[in-house]
Amino acid sequence: MSKVRFEEIIKYDHKVGIAIVGAGAAGLVAALAAKDNGADVMVFERDKEPSGSTALSSGFIPACNTRWQNAIGSKDTVDLFVDDIQRKNKNQSDRQFVRNVCSISGEVLHWLVDQHKQEFILIDQFLYPGHTTHRMHAHPNRTGLALINSLFAAVNKVGIDVVCSAQVEDLFARADGTIHGLSIKRPDGIVEIVGCDALIFACNGFGGNRIMVDEFIPEMSDGLYFGHAGNKGDSVLWAQQLGVSLSQMGSYQGHGSVATPHGVLITWAIIMEGGIQLNCDGVRFSNETEGYSEQALNVLKQPEGIAWNVFDERLHNLGLEFEDYRRAEETGAIRIANSIESLADIIGASVDTINKSLEEIYNFSNTNLSCPFGRVFENKKELRGPPFYLVKVTGALFHTQGGIVVNNQARVMRSDGSKLPNVFASGGAAVGVSGTGVDGYLSGNGLLTAMTLGYLAGRSAGEQVNKA
Repeated sequence: MSKVRFEEIIKYDHKVGIAIVGAGAAGLVAALAAKDNGADVMVFERDKEPSGSTALSSGFIPACNTRWQNAIGSKDTVDLFVDDIQRKNKNQSDRQFVRNVCSISGEVLHWLVDQHKQEFILIDQFLYPGHTTHRMHAHPNRTGLALINSLFAAVNKVGIDVVCSAQVEDLFARADGTIHGLSIKRPDGIVEIVGCDALIFACNGFGGNRIMVDEFIPEMSDGLYFGHAGNKGDSVLWAQQLGVSLSQMGSYQGHGSVATPHGVLITWAIIMEGGIQLNCDGVRFSNETEGYSEQALNVLKQPEGIAWNVFDERLHNLGLEFEDYRRAEETGAIRIANSIESLADIIGASVDTINKSLEEIYNFSNTNLSCPFGRVFENKKELRGPPFYLVKVTGALFHTQGGIVVNNQARVMRSDGSKLPNVFASGGAAVGVSGTGVDGYLSGNGLLTAMTLGYLAGRSAGEQVNKA
């Protein structure tokens, strides 16, 4: 169990200015920002190499007022971005906190490009659920793994030490809550004590801790966890011992489109551009375009906890633009039906039911008949086939969105409203902007706070250490 040991004096094996726990996007961005502010930085990662939840994601980062948006004439402002987030989470997040992260989102991407030679593109072929304009940015390879690898290369280039296979276990604190050291356990059992002047939590949330999931998100107790195995809730345990304020612990990102049993994410772009989901009986059961996060629960409520993504050749070709989809095809997750009868046979439903479901989609697109779930079907995105393409999917928990309360400098706040003297939090360790449940998650919220709070935490910690 992760512990906080209130010991004023401890013998260090070595000492750094800023210690960062976790080498996902939040930790690596924090490291770069702290280094740019002249601080001595060291990152500790429990895995053999940096990855985190970011590596498992699509790697799409929402940001406003960017040069890539300007290049295509995409009109976006901080107000529009904030409104989209708050509308999705039903105004359950603190609006000023949301504004704080949105207002620097473009600045962070520009800084990474100009100072650290990162590359980004704007995804402008489609809109993700809840976004009113094109603001999703990504590494040119369009994967979270490519984003992590690129950030890791930047960190190495500026000489920041990332210590892998190093699990942070105990924190050493003074009576006032100042963290002055931490213990690192190696795979061979050797423990090192590292002193520090400031600490940044960047170790994501608690999705990999079944006990915490049972406590805070009981609706996903039996659901598939598709996040990073290292998300054990260490920051939550430390926060509770430090008297730190936690908020919105029932908030999380789900996803209703994980290929089963293959375990590959199927891009939601296919659904947004006209694809549908049918259950094992061949029947639609929801408005698929409301959001992929809440769709996790909708899918899990279906017989056997599965659904079938059904789409056409146009959408199959769109999917092929994404590496995850290509990997799904390589593993045999993508099936092809050359007739209605074949489609029904693969799903295991009756031909009459499948015919009825497809006829309804046609009527929703071409007549005044309205979808009972509220989805708007556009004629230009009409599902056409055969051939039809389909993939069996299930719903999953990706990562938690509740966590430590931080201020506008990413400083950790106590329950009494005061600040911990030298502790900062970012990414999944900090409370996000997704409200209190699963349906408040706007596409990209996780990487939005990972990038922006990582930047703020690194910059603020660097400034504080330099002043000391």
